Amino acid sequence: MLVYDALGREIELAGTPQRIVSLVPSVTEWLFSVGAGERVIGITDYCIEPAAALQHLPRLRGTKNPDRAAIIALQPDLIIAEQEENRERDVQALTAAGLAVYVTAIRSVADAMTQLAALAEVLDVTDGAAPITQAIEQTVTAPPPPSRRVLALIWRDPWMAIGRDTYAGDLLRLSGGFNVAATLPGRYPRAALADFLALDPDIILLPNEPYPFSERDLPAFNAVAYRGRIVLCDGMALTWPGPRTATAITTFRRILEQTT
Repeated sequence: MLVYDALGREIELAGTPQRIVSLVPSVTEWLFSVGAGERVIGITDYCIEPAAALQHLPRLRGTKNPDRAAIIALQPDLIIAEQEENRERDVQALTAAGLAVYVTAIRSVADAMTQLAALAEVLDVTDGAAPITQAIEQTVTAPPPPSRRVLALIWRDPWMAIGRDTYAGDLLRLSGGFNVAATLPGRYPRAALADFLALDPDIILLPNEPYPFSERDLPAFNAVAYRGRIVLCDGMALTWPGPRTATAITTFRRILEQTT
């Protein structure tokens, strides 16, 4: 059968995929959530949830440097990649090796709903995926107006933030946040910390991934005399689309509604 991924690439499948390699940590979690976990035969080093179910699966290195030879040796009938997380040259090489590679390109919460629903159809798990999509739809109905100016940092040395045209940025919008870094060029803008703070955020979010922000990073903000709120938060809630999305929006709405 012929299917099309989020990039419009034509993919020929012999039937419903039964041997799946996931190169996307959030998709790995989603696969197990929708009832396709038993078909997963390989994952990346960064696939960590659901932890118990992943203990005995082959690890195929990172999202940016997958072990192509090991993947080919597993003979999957579908590989799932993400445009942002995986390299185009790896997708091309695996495709050239005769393997089916399905690429998602999630840039918003709406993308998460539509693209994961499309993937669920390919995998014949629409019934299992429906509750996740429905929970997101119910949560995003009538999003609150922007109530706080938010800066969500994702790296330091150099400092980087969540910018425009990103899933995490859209999740913050639906949570009632105005993403100040969306005014800067690029999807993940870089700037000196003082320049980011000049955007006048009311709240700074410091997620624990991809950079593991913690209390040890707080002195950097004292050094530049930041007087707003700083909130250490769950990076997976902020950046992993799928079963976490609905709860994440509710959680960040609560965070942004707090005044102190």
